[in-house]
Amino acid sequence: MGTDAGQRWQQRYDAALAAGKVRDADFTTLSGVEVQPVYGPADESAVEDFARIGYPGEFPFTRGLHATGYRGRAWTIRQFAGFGNARQTNERYRMILAEGGGGLSVAFDMPTLMGRDSDDPRALGEVGHCGVAIDSAADMDVLFDGIPLDGTTTSMTISGPAVPVFCMYLVAAERQGVDLGKLNGTLQTDIFKEYIAQKEWLFAPEPHLRLIGDLMEYCAEKIPAYKPISVSGYHIREAGSTAAQELAYTLADGFAYVELGLSRGLDVEQFAPGLSFFFDAHIDFFEEIAKFRAARRIWARWLRDVYGAKSEKAQQLRFHTQTAGVSLTAQQPDNNIVRTAIEALSAVLGGTQSLHTNALDEVLALPSAKAAQIALRTQQVIAEETGVMNVADPLGGSWYVEALTDELERQAEEIFARIRDMGSDGTMTSGILRGIEDGWFTGEIAEAAFVYQRALEKGDKKVVGVNTLAGSVEAHDKLDILRVSHQVEIDQKAELAGRRGQRDDDAARAAVARMVEVSRTDANMVPAMLDAVRAEATLGEICDALRAEWGSYTEPARF
Repeated sequence: MGTDAGQRWQQRYDAALAAGKVRDADFTTLSGVEVQPVYGPADESAVEDFARIGYPGEFPFTRGLHATGYRGRAWTIRQFAGFGNARQTNERYRMILAEGGGGLSVAFDMPTLMGRDSDDPRALGEVGHCGVAIDSAADMDVLFDGIPLDGTTTSMTISGPAVPVFCMYLVAAERQGVDLGKLNGTLQTDIFKEYIAQKEWLFAPEPHLRLIGDLMEYCAEKIPAYKPISVSGYHIREAGSTAAQELAYTLADGFAYVELGLSRGLDVEQFAPGLSFFFDAHIDFFEEIAKFRAARRIWARWLRDVYGAKSEKAQQLRFHTQTAGVSLTAQQPDNNIVRTAIEALSAVLGGTQSLHTNALDEVLALPSAKAAQIALRTQQVIAEETGVMNVADPLGGSWYVEALTDELERQAEEIFARIRDMGSDGTMTSGILRGIEDGWFTGEIAEAAFVYQRALEKGDKKVVGVNTLAGSVEAHDKLDILRVSHQVEIDQKAELAGRRGQRDDDAARAAVARMVEVSRTDANMVPAMLDAVRAEATLGEICDALRAEWGSYTEPARF
């Protein structure tokens, strides 16, 4: 390549090749045509503002983080799973890993997500139904039994009680004899998106931010490879936002966490690489690809120009993707396999670092084993048969894709300006807190959802099997969906009672009390919380103690 950018890319690629960081694979088409690892213009000057597109591995990373693309490393196939009790979910995890899954992603039940024990009266009828029930570190021991935590990246989708659940994960790793400094994975922790979209919080925003800041400090010092925050746009999109809103609200939340780290005196070069992102891959194929590319470009520019990050590692946006649950339909559910495949391909062409593919029956229940296997095979077919891993950012330079990328970036920047203007001091954090308090985010998402629903009802937007071609396929045989027995709740409550009876109750209570004492100081709460978890204090006991100290939070009524 004769261009300056092309030569820089070539040097990076050659260095990766020399270091053995390029896979030994057949980089040809199905017909045997050899393909290059990347493609670009013969003359950079002929492309207006080419530096904003660039090459993979080059700031602003529009075309990907690494010069090698997936030739260097494939995305992690990470299936989201969790149901019933820890023992049942452990069996599903073993199946996923045996079938070629590369990482685990834990789904928790509603009581766990809300920081409640399984025997809490408010947990009645919910134990184990939308994910796995976790009451104490003993459940984490069972959840990962036979799965070495230093050899498996683990993502946990939980925000309100994320820190105590993370402490349970750490204690389970300790009991396996694992060096905690070698753990790798992601904890969601993103409390802003709870107030914006998913509505699963424990306290007011400020106490949550206190805990998140403590977690950031702890991981930066003790577990450098672990990503303590996965800033989540997925739930924002599932609530009905547009692609531009998902992009902007998610990155704005990310900027606020950067501001939190800086306010703690942390070095942006050290903590920024520990922030990861979680996006929705929806059904509009090219818009989603453009969204992912715009996200990398915006993040890199803001981290460098606004927050002072100098290293490429600190400027790079890393993200996990899940296909759109909201796009799945109960009508003609086999169509969901096609939808998921298209959405997964958009995530791959957008350069995702890891991916979860939804199962065809998730619109009706948690995935059956067969549906989960089909979802897993969907990713494996894309990886092994389509050739998409042979070329980095194969759509880069497409007039349509680049125009969409620019447009989504433009819309996002308008939203950023609006959010900062809402705040009292010009920071993203202040604007987000004001937007939460005023119900601005909720209102904007509700309006977007209304506009889309109206388009569906008028027939301007089509969904096959729902508002078009609804009667053109014979009725499907009744799906054999996964049903969680009420016996799971009975057994979980009995096991929890047994564990409470076997522990040193005075030691558990004293450890929780010490944790509360630490919460009244400026000291980091994670060590004290770890001690409470080691004493087999339950999730509900820890969270209830903090509720008593900090108070609960009720969203203001909006009309």
